[in-house]
Amino acid sequence: MILLRDGTTERVAVDLGDRSYDVHIGPGVRGLLPEIIAGTGARRVAVVSARPPDWVPDCGRPTLRLEALDGEHRKTLAEVERLCQRFAEFGLTRSDVIVSCGGGTTTDVVGLAAAVYHRGTTVIHLPTSLLAQVDASVGGKTAVNLPAGKNLVGAFWQPAAVLCDSEFLDTLPPRELVNGCGEIARCHFIGAGDLLGLPLPDRILASVRLKASLVAADERDAGLRHLLNYGHTLGHAIERATDFAVRHGEAVAIGTVFAGRLAGELGRIPPDRVAEHEAVVSHYGLPTGLPAGVGDAGLVDLMRHDKKVTEGLAFVLDGPNGAELVRGVPERAVVGTLAAMPRAEK
Repeated sequence: MILLRDGTTERVAVDLGDRSYDVHIGPGVRGLLPEIIAGTGARRVAVVSARPPDWVPDCGRPTLRLEALDGEHRKTLAEVERLCQRFAEFGLTRSDVIVSCGGGTTTDVVGLAAAVYHRGTTVIHLPTSLLAQVDASVGGKTAVNLPAGKNLVGAFWQPAAVLCDSEFLDTLPPRELVNGCGEIARCHFIGAGDLLGLPLPDRILASVRLKASLVAADERDAGLRHLLNYGHTLGHAIERATDFAVRHGEAVAIGTVFAGRLAGELGRIPPDRVAEHEAVVSHYGLPTGLPAGVGDAGLVDLMRHDKKVTEGLAFVLDGPNGAELVRGVPERAVVGTLAAMPRAEK
């Protein structure tokens, strides 16, 4: 079992005024769910879960249970519509509660459904994957994909609470645990400090604390919160180019290595800092090279459609004053850096 400090739990506050909430981290924290629901005054609950029914405690209220399926191909407006239709048939009102239980896809889809149902219904997240615990469940970003791009339709909708139960992680296959480390690895370069010598529970805690601080400073992604997209511009392009065969955390890891190389190419960081990017990613057992069979030109075209882009190409890059969003990156530098990246064998 993955324990946090000998079985204790931690609470991280996301300070957003009247939208503030707590992220509870540790073994068994899902048991807090009935108490949190009672505190909302809800009379009914809708639970949308991609996991077995007994993973979500009895909510103490009449409960609609709906099945969700994790995976990027399920992140669609059609899935949001399906959920909202079922909520309406159940008689869920805006004063009731919606609970998500699953990985990042479930968190995103259910969060968006909660944001739009009755123009905003309370949501509580029980993230069950490492990726969802350290990133997707915290911060209130909800979104689904379009054929034109990833996460292009969404809303900011903060949860009432997030319950990161470390016991859920004991069920994950090895690849899924490593996948979640992709988001932890990029934290090394955006203010979390050196996490390499820490046990996994402390890495989770450090990642959540960093994200909570950035969200509190910039809830609507107008500036500082861009740092959380470190490695994501190329990462999202790789996901789409491989039809999501490369998982999100794996793609972000490759994007993090690329971000270091691109920053070096632009003279923003010295060679030892460039090498540090690959060393950190490798430490977690994550891929560091581009996937086989993916063309550089196609990746560049996909990166032009990144949400941060207003014109040209934009990346969050390391530099003398730390990471920052850099717009108008010369295409020749991007193309040259991609060409120099290692590639996985077919």
